[in-house]
Parts: sequence; C-alpha cells; structure tokens
Amino acid sequence: MEAGPRDTAHDGGEQLSPDGPDETSGGVTDDGPGMDEMSPEAEVEVELRPQPRLRIWQLAPIVILAAVGSLMFAFPLAFEFGDGGAVVAMLGLLISCCAAGWGMMAARRVGHTWPGLPERGSGRRPDWRVVSGYALMLLSAVVLAVWRVARLR
Repeated sequence: MEAGPRDTAHDGGEQLSPDGPDETSGGVTDDGPGMDEMSPEAEVEVELRPQPRLRIWQLAPIVILAAVGSLMFAFPLAFEFGDGGAVVAMLGLLISCCAAGWGMMAARRVGHTWPGLPERGSGRRPDWRVVSGYALMLLSAVVLAVWRVARLR
C-alpha cells in the first residue's frame, strides 16, 4: 500500500489532488511561512564535507625525519663525540629543520595555519606582533643551537 494523503471525502466534498491542494493563497501554503516571515536575507551555506586532515602516509616520513634529525643533533651534543660531533650535530639540526618545514607545508596544504595568523585565502593581513613573535622564537632557537655546537670546539 502506498503512503499518501487519504481521500476520505466520498460524499461529494472537496477532493484532493495527488500532490496536495490545487489553490494556494499568496503562493504560500497554510503550513509554510507567511509572506511577512520570508526574509530577503542571504542564506548561510554550511560546508558538509569533512575537514581535510593529514593522512598517516603524509605524517610518517615527517615524524621519522624529525626523530632521526633530533637524535643526530642531541647525541653529539650530549656525549661530545670528538671533532666530528659538531658536524653530525649540524647535520641533525638541518634534517630536523627540513622535517619541520615539510610538516608545515603539508599542514598548510590541508588548510591549517599557525595560531594567530589568518587562514589561507581569507584576504586578511597577519598581525605584525604575531609574526615578530614567531621570528623571535625561531631566531632564538637558531642562536642557541649554533652557540651549543660552537661550544663543542
């Protein structure tokens, strides 16, 4: 049996068509919004697709390179492996920085941004205080790393 409106008017009453009433007052049915309730405002669109995320095949090489680079950087500095320790430490620092850059580019590709910076394509300019804070943190990390490696000699 099909679901639909029941036609119970057998004694000559008003008959319903299969798709509802034939006449509507003002173009709006009784159960819909009134003409004064309908606003000309723009509708809000909501993104139904899931947010893009980094997949395991994107994260695994980044994490492995970062771990290897940080170990190469930490062990010569901690245990002072002679004259070659500074070279190995700088190579480890280079590999760690490459992994960090690769991770940042992969995160940017899926739409992530640094805290305090505007989203990609938003048209807004980043705040100079946030950018200078990030630059100061990066500069201090580089100065400390170079100073520690220079102390090995």
